[in-house]
Amino acid sequence: MTDNIEHLILEQFRALRNQIEGLQTEMRNDFSDVKHRINRLESAVAGIRRDEAGTAEDIARQQSTIDRLKERIDRIEHRLELT
Repeated sequence: MTDNIEHLILEQFRALRNQIEGLQTEMRNDFSDVKHRINRLESAVAGIRRDEAGTAEDIARQQSTIDRLKERIDRIEHRLELT
């Protein structure tokens, strides 16, 4: 009888071990997927930052052009005595 109980207990332990191994495999796969998705998000954020830097550069360039045009207009108005 004790052999029978020991056999049942060992059988339950084996079933638990198999379930745990299955869960570990599933968790590893899910973790790998999460890491991949985080890497994609980090790449997207880096791209957005790069785009923002490019936009800031364009704005600065446009402002510089506007400033130069304003200076030219001021000089022209001064020469024509319009101000």
